[in-house]
Amino acid sequence: MPRSSKNSSAKGGPVTLATVAARAGVSAQTVSNAINSPDILRPETLERVRRAIDETGYRPSRAAQTLRTRSSKLIGYGIQPSPPGAGGAVMDRFLHALSQAVDEAGYRILLFASPPDGPSLKGYEELLAQHEVDGFVLSGTDRSDPRQAWLTKRGVPFVGFGRMWSGRQVGDWVDVDGASGTDAAVEHLVAQGHRKIAFLGWERGSSGAGDDRAEGWLRAMKRHGLPTRGRRGQSVNDIDAARAAVKPLLDGGATAVIAASDMLALGCYQSLRERRMLPGRDVAVVGFDDSPTAEILSPALTSVAQPLEEVGQECVRLLLARIATPDAPPERILLQPSLVIRDSSTISTSIADE
Repeated sequence: MPRSSKNSSAKGGPVTLATVAARAGVSAQTVSNAINSPDILRPETLERVRRAIDETGYRPSRAAQTLRTRSSKLIGYGIQPSPPGAGGAVMDRFLHALSQAVDEAGYRILLFASPPDGPSLKGYEELLAQHEVDGFVLSGTDRSDPRQAWLTKRGVPFVGFGRMWSGRQVGDWVDVDGASGTDAAVEHLVAQGHRKIAFLGWERGSSGAGDDRAEGWLRAMKRHGLPTRGRRGQSVNDIDAARAAVKPLLDGGATAVIAASDMLALGCYQSLRERRMLPGRDVAVVGFDDSPTAEILSPALTSVAQPLEEVGQECVRLLLARIATPDAPPERILLQPSLVIRDSSTISTSIADE
């Protein structure tokens, strides 16, 4: 029998549980068990039912599954607007990875808009009131974020892409070790002969992830006995602002700049070009996030890559585990980034002896 894409049989009638049962030579209850409790069936029976489901094109009713299992198979995710540029592309990659992992687990993502000025409870309150979502994936977690405590108090499962950064950790999270990434960038530049390595980050205290990335640079600089005074600049995540913020660092003789994002690195590129200098040849530049822009820049940008596919998979794994076992101890996973070396951090011809 050819597969039907509309849950109907070759004779035009609907493909039902009974249709599958007749095809497999089992009872309708056995088909139901194969869908909802496959572990209780013998392997050969389960295989026969699954083959019949595939051959008939049967698709279980989501509404019926929800009534039986008290599960909507829906995961909520609030999308915050991103400014044009590298940062938006990074979150697009994460959302794609998350969607794929959710889909493979038999769930669907229910997207809703979050305000541009930071996390808010409004969307979560409305979604819980209007839909029986099974849990949430949070991103953009930071200090004073109210969502984790609010969801915990109400017993709603969630997992965060990002740490709390507030001292008191709540719930499960998956994050990328930003400090490890910038530490590796310093090691790479030191190996190239650089000693005057500057860091261009976001404003101190404005972002836990930003402070984490700055800490990795500071840690590695101290380990090598390199001076950090006058080598740190700060900017909002904007190309023009970064172009202005990096000027004092270049005036101070920096031969290399590590930026907290590819967006800030683009500002470094612009500032160097204004001085008729070339990234990689005159001043090494390293970004963070390994956005699609990094590879197509001229010269191509060395950048710290986040394992976003693994982040998406781990977020879904932790969330489903939390849904299944609400009282289990919280699990936190810190993943390692990798440094993707390109032309912007090749050996410079202008490194001054110290």
